[in-house]
Amino acid sequence: MKRDKVWLGVGGLIINEAGEWLVVAKQYGGMKGMWSFPAGFVENGETADQAVVREIFEETGISGQVEGVIGVRTGVINDIISDNMIIFRVGADEVTIKVDIPNEEIQDAKFIAPESLYHDKNCSPMVRALIEELPEPLRLRSTTSPGAQFNYSHYHLFL
Repeated sequence: MKRDKVWLGVGGLIINEAGEWLVVAKQYGGMKGMWSFPAGFVENGETADQAVVREIFEETGISGQVEGVIGVRTGVINDIISDNMIIFRVGADEVTIKVDIPNEEIQDAKFIAPESLYHDKNCSPMVRALIEELPEPLRLRSTTSPGAQFNYSHYHLFL
């Protein structure tokens, strides 16, 4: 899918019953080899919360549902591209990684205790910042369309 100069990505935090965080190390890009959340771009025709569930499943084989928003990362690449990411808290239906790893996209995927992850030299700055102060998720409050003039097929309000 071609992206213009405004990008919207999503990332998802899943925490297992032992309190460990699901992280992946990508095979490519600026985050190559760094522990980060399963993440990717929102595709045409899907909402951001649908995209994060899809990305987590594609990268790890873990299915789940969005519990809320825990952060937004925003920046500008080379003074040209607006690079934005919504970070969701996702509840897993189960926590077994079911994708063969390594593969062409992911070097590694595992659950790691936040304390260990924080001190790992390969921990991404965004993950480290969330370990320092993980907020309570902003919960999904409404799925009511704001009105016919907007013609939304999917609409979600996080408060």
